[in-house]
Amino acid sequence: MHLAYPAVLAALLFCVGLYGVLARRNAILVLMSVELMLNAVNLNLVAFDVWLRDTLHAGQALTLFTIAIAAAEIGIGLAIVLMVYRNRGTSDIDRLRDTAETPDGTGTDTGADDAPADREEKAEATA
Repeated sequence: MHLAYPAVLAALLFCVGLYGVLARRNAILVLMSVELMLNAVNLNLVAFDVWLRDTLHAGQALTLFTIAIAAAEIGIGLAIVLMVYRNRGTSDIDRLRDTAETPDGTGTDTGADDAPADREEKAEATA
């Protein structure tokens, strides 16, 4: 078996995954793109294991670990995305920047159109 065929396929998969991570705004699509990138790594590990004729099959063993890590990553990531969607109503990554807190304990989105009394009530509710 030639090593070039799976290597080119893995490179294409990795590039598609990288494009998805950089270009997508939906958190679930970003997670799917990360999975594509991990699958490209798995393909390379197995291809090089077969090409090198390793007697220990280290590439296939590492692939199993990568699959287990990917399953845990997608489970935790999907749980986080679902909780953010329930709280915010969107899974758009650009709109999730306002979840960060400032050093005084309030969110960055204080609402410029809120009355000062409303801001004080929000501060008391978070304290």
